Amino acid sequence: MKAETISIGTELLLGQILDTNAVWIAERLSEVGVDLYFRTTVGDNVGRIVNAITHALTRADVIITTGGLGPTVDDMTREAVARATNRDLVLDEDLLAQIRGLFAKWGRTMSENNVRQAYIPRNAAPVENPVGTAPCFIVETEGKYVISLPGVPREMKYLMETRVLPWLREQTGGEWIILSKTLRTCSVGESQVDALIADLETSSNPTVGLLAHPGQTDVRVTAKAHTRAEAEALIQEMETQVRARLGDAIYGEGDETVEEVVARALAAKNWRIAIAETNTAGKIAERLRARPEGARIKAAMLLDNVTELTEANAATIAQQFRNVTSADVAVAVLGTTNSAQDMYSEDTGQSVIAVATKDETLTRHYAIGGISDQSQTWIIIRALDLVRRAAFKQ
Repeated sequence: MKAETISIGTELLLGQILDTNAVWIAERLSEVGVDLYFRTTVGDNVGRIVNAITHALTRADVIITTGGLGPTVDDMTREAVARATNRDLVLDEDLLAQIRGLFAKWGRTMSENNVRQAYIPRNAAPVENPVGTAPCFIVETEGKYVISLPGVPREMKYLMETRVLPWLREQTGGEWIILSKTLRTCSVGESQVDALIADLETSSNPTVGLLAHPGQTDVRVTAKAHTRAEAEALIQEMETQVRARLGDAIYGEGDETVEEVVARALAAKNWRIAIAETNTAGKIAERLRARPEGARIKAAMLLDNVTELTEANAATIAQQFRNVTSADVAVAVLGTTNSAQDMYSEDTGQSVIAVATKDETLTRHYAIGGISDQSQTWIIIRALDLVRRAAFKQ
């Protein structure tokens, strides 16, 4: 079953609120094996909403709309669905009674404009909303379905959980489930990852996709199967191949961050770390201190006026700092501290990173420097990655 979501509201197009509903619905549809192929956002204009629904019906089996079911003039979803499916609006007396009952329960007088919320397209299946005044409904048209939900997240989620998802499971026969797993890499670019696993990205089930972040690239493996166990087996088989190709470039899974993995490794080894930073401005220490595993920072300092940006100098500083502080591992970041002229330009310069343990010192030189957020993020990730590699070697 192919699905499309249509988020309705001019405030979404203006960027005044984030469309968290669409993200949440996408996650839940995968649990019932429904493939979400398209996401559409449209403003409060009945003609454009009609066009969006009409177009969606040409390419999806089920369309889920959110928003536009309130009592005001600019709530146009009911009329748009009716027009898109060639029917008129009719008053549902049971829904009206339910709305009146809610107002009575709340001890409030119902306004006459709330009556319009009880109008639904003719022959639509009404769905009561016990947690709000916006009922939803399901329209079947030529073997396809339009499901209209409120835009209020609490109401939408309740109706999805208790009404829509069970209905979708029934429609699909509960035969499918879609699962995803994300493998997280760092210090390798998206193009490098792609070069190593390009052939795996052509797989149809499970599918393999990439998502790039500053300093990191995620590899997402998604499988569709009749049972969770079958989907997990498909993912495991593909994960084994991805890991064989990418090796220790993979630092974690799911939502794990590099600092989380490093903090756990330090705690497991009972290691203390000493950190000396220039252009990262103490942010490596900040990230590690924020971890719930506890701050295992023996010492942290900011370095000023470092002019010799060489791997040899960084190694010397890391080794000396480790000896002076009696830390188990020390990291030194030396980099240029210039900044780009505006937020859209990239910083120029260079950075050198060294990580020293009792057994060895790892160094890296990068042609990126400066103090912009993007530059700092790249260097922080690379520095933490070197610490990770050093910790897991021991």
